[in-house]
Amino acid sequence: KQSRCSIKEFEEMFEEMYMKYKAVIFDMDGVIFDSERLSLACWEETAKKFGLTGIERYCDLSRGVNEAGSAKIFYSLYGENGLTYEECRAENSRLFHSRYDGGRLPMKKGVTELLSYLKEKGWIVGLASSTKEATVTQEIRDAGLMPYFDNLTCGDMLKKSKPEPDIFLMACEKLAVKPQEAIIIEDSHNGIRAASRAGAMPVMVPDMMPVTEEMKGLAYKICKDLLEVRSWLDKNFPRD
Repeated sequence: KQSRCSIKEFEEMFEEMYMKYKAVIFDMDGVIFDSERLSLACWEETAKKFGLTGIERYCDLSRGVNEAGSAKIFYSLYGENGLTYEECRAENSRLFHSRYDGGRLPMKKGVTELLSYLKEKGWIVGLASSTKEATVTQEIRDAGLMPYFDNLTCGDMLKKSKPEPDIFLMACEKLAVKPQEAIIIEDSHNGIRAASRAGAMPVMVPDMMPVTEEMKGLAYKICKDLLEVRSWLDKNFPRD
């Protein structure tokens, strides 16, 4: 005979499947801030100054990766020809911060709406960015977003970078949740890979990187923007 579950059993199954999620963890660049295009423009200027070709490929490969990992990618593409990653990175950073510090960095559509919703509904909210702590703290504070986050985890706090899961494992530990209790919002391929390897629920909100077959397989959900993420959470993870 085909068994049927009661309403109570269905409610218990629903709670087991969905109510276990306690935290939402955000990437920053390309998710909170519309910064990836701006960063690429600065890198293109830097590349022109130093005579580098194919800088867009470097930016694609290093998206979501911390400084140590980005340096390895830089040297794999450009070799050791007397030009250092630190020199190029410093010039790119100078350009970027001169233009967008002080709250001038534009936010992605739906940021404040989603963050306000999460706080209202009692979610634990974290941030896990491959960018160094000083920059993350400055940009989040300048945007007036610091009160929304319970903790910030940054790229210079650990050795291994995305696509390794370490940054998300650390973020979960700081937030006192298990990775299986966390939903992670990412835009980059490396970020989605890291979230999946951590055992969390990866949600992709594409920015500069295309939605590939690999991403469709790794991401639990793909949303066009953060407003869609809010609607999806409200529908599938309701909280009174």
